[in-house]
Amino acid sequence: MRKAGYIVDAAKKINKGSFNIEELKELSDSEIIGRLSSLNGIGTWTAEMLLLNSMERPDIVSWGDMAIKRGMMKLYGHTGITKEQFDGYKKRYSPYGSVASIYLWRISFE
Repeated sequence: MRKAGYIVDAAKKINKGSFNIEELKELSDSEIIGRLSSLNGIGTWTAEMLLLNSMERPDIVSWGDMAIKRGMMKLYGHTGITKEQFDGYKKRYSPYGSVASIYLWRISFE
């Protein structure tokens, strides 16, 4: 029920005009994450998933996504992954990180 409340709250803000969802299209990924995270119930991971799946942004690789991390560990033969390692791989994938994310998700479930 709490998640449903977050959705209703966001919809009310959009409907009242206190959150302009249309202007997100013109913002950078980090600006969008900041704006979306200002809404109750939306954190960085949720904002990144909206960027990747709904807005089809091309360079999203989420540190907060366990499947992406698991895919990287499998792909590169690691038993764990540090933020530094993750950021290095993320940089390699740029500017097509979203494509890499899709493949890493697949790898993580094999």
